[in-house]
Amino acid sequence: MATSNPNQSVVDDAWSSRAKRAIVAGPALLLLAALAATVAGLAYGGGATPLVVSDPGPIVMWGVPLARLAMNLSAAVTIGALVLAAWATSRHEPEFERSMTIAASAATAWVVATAAAAFLTYLQISNAPLAFDAEFGEGLAYFFTSLELGQSWVMTLGMVVLLSIVVIAVRSPAMVGFAAVYATFCLWPLGSQGHAAGAENHETVVAGITLHYIGAALWLGGLTVIALLAPRLSSVRRVALFERYSTLALIAFIIVATSGVVSSVANIGSVDQLLSPYGVLVLAKVAVFVVLGVIGWLQRRALIARMRSTPSATTSPRKPLVWLVTLELAFMGLASGAAAALGRTPSPVTEVPGSQLPAPTPAQLLTGEQLPPEFSPVRLLTEWRLDPMSTTIFLFGLFFYIAGIARLRARGEVWPARRTVAFTASVLLGLYLVNGPLIVYGKFLFSLHMAQHLLLTLLVPLLFALSAPLTLLVRTVRARGDSSYGTREWVLAGTHARTVTFLVHPIVAATVLSVSMIGFYYTPLLRWAVSDHVGHMWMIGYFLLAGWFSAQSIVGIDRIGPPIAWRRKALAAGIVSASFVALGIALLASTDLLAADWFGSLGRTWGVSAIVDQQIGGAVALIVGALLALAFGGTTLVRKFSPPSAPHQRPLSPTSSSTESSQR
Repeated sequence: MATSNPNQSVVDDAWSSRAKRAIVAGPALLLLAALAATVAGLAYGGGATPLVVSDPGPIVMWGVPLARLAMNLSAAVTIGALVLAAWATSRHEPEFERSMTIAASAATAWVVATAAAAFLTYLQISNAPLAFDAEFGEGLAYFFTSLELGQSWVMTLGMVVLLSIVVIAVRSPAMVGFAAVYATFCLWPLGSQGHAAGAENHETVVAGITLHYIGAALWLGGLTVIALLAPRLSSVRRVALFERYSTLALIAFIIVATSGVVSSVANIGSVDQLLSPYGVLVLAKVAVFVVLGVIGWLQRRALIARMRSTPSATTSPRKPLVWLVTLELAFMGLASGAAAALGRTPSPVTEVPGSQLPAPTPAQLLTGEQLPPEFSPVRLLTEWRLDPMSTTIFLFGLFFYIAGIARLRARGEVWPARRTVAFTASVLLGLYLVNGPLIVYGKFLFSLHMAQHLLLTLLVPLLFALSAPLTLLVRTVRARGDSSYGTREWVLAGTHARTVTFLVHPIVAATVLSVSMIGFYYTPLLRWAVSDHVGHMWMIGYFLLAGWFSAQSIVGIDRIGPPIAWRRKALAAGIVSASFVALGIALLASTDLLAADWFGSLGRTWGVSAIVDQQIGGAVALIVGALLALAFGGTTLVRKFSPPSAPHQRPLSPTSSSTESSQR
């Protein structure tokens, strides 16, 4: 769709062929810088040094990190292109299809690079000479089907192949958005390879590495795609995409910085190890990161603002912008190369899985960790373990909520303090539950696992629903007028989707939550959640969402779907409460230990027996069910008999005014 901006042709003509070549050369410069940094880092850190015993040869020793580099770069471009296509580009402009074409090409390269890296990893691990006989094939099959590392590679390859098919085949907004989210999940198996499974702090380090990959992919991949698109964009579209990418890059910068600190601290161990080869490479990467931060700040604070305010060819900051983008891509290449070299450089901290310790305890065999100190009330304040992924999500949520309130106040509008208190309480409670003693002891004590699970499922979503976050978002985030899907558009599309309105019906939401909770404890899902970090993250995400659907449908302020009679809400509250009471009674009366091969095999030398602890967990569920009935029932009755003039719920719609008053 053509733009009617009279200045467009002037500004477009200002992009000389030299400037266009310079910005398009940025991705090529990124690749060259990445290769140079990888080679230099491997040479300095010893990541490609021939092994004394069972050396697979220079082709394999150098090929593995270079294949990993290709995999990382292609993954970044894929994710960057998909996120821009889903969130930044206009579907009525050629930029959308170009972004999807870049994503499809990068996804195909990701598949090839993953296959090459997996095959070279087998050659390195097995030290088997390349051959086309049955013995080589049997060894290859055994590696990919029986060993955890090989299975991780198979999972990665399968996920990326599926992604490439989806990217090539789909163009609808919902499927493009799904592909963008799914692409980030494809990075999880790669993150799990960066730290020995079963080693101490494995879960924290893997989550930090995965978060680092996601942030770097958004940052590097997004800028690469912008550089490829920019020369063919109109001036209006160029400014829009640079502005939106700048916001995305700021978020990615924060993610990369915080997750990098977590990973570096775990892998370096102490300050004196900063002068080790691994530490020096980390310091070099930090220096590059600081330079990238300065470049990003210059773009955001100076050049993009001038692009927006001075559209004439004589004052447009196109030249410094072009060279800054090219320079930033070059430094991103250096950072990517350093990261690839770090992945092959021995860490000063030795990673020993619990099963390989000289005399492992039962707890170390199962969890890779020692038993925590005997539980007592004081431990509720002293035992902590960082969950980088969940912590990042909670903190970003709090930041954006406060930013929304600040925007309202700048317009002279008021946001009810009780909603702010409710949201802040939900975030602080969530942070405590995912980082505090309940997560530390939940692996070892069923009762504390139950307490954490119930609070995450019920109280955190209840406080969230009472804070009206969707209403705040709709009132503070500007609607886009260029057929692109921004945050506001995605939220409104989601809340109006038939699947969501069906799931947020009180009876449906209550039934789903009740069945899910009971099914979780009486199926292998419980064992998966306590033994595998992926399972635990699934538990947190799923039950936060299911709990929010239920709380939102009964007491939520944001209105999703048609109005619901208070009697149905009261019935839904009764269903949820009854299910938790029933679960509590069943656990109190049972003498069969759930997940017995886990909770009964940890070798605890303190506290009550595993079956008594399970019965305590049943008592917790019973008490929570009773309290839940009081909380939901009381809130529903208050809503029923409050004055009709008090607007408890406001429908979320694309036409919601940003100047609506809000008294609740």
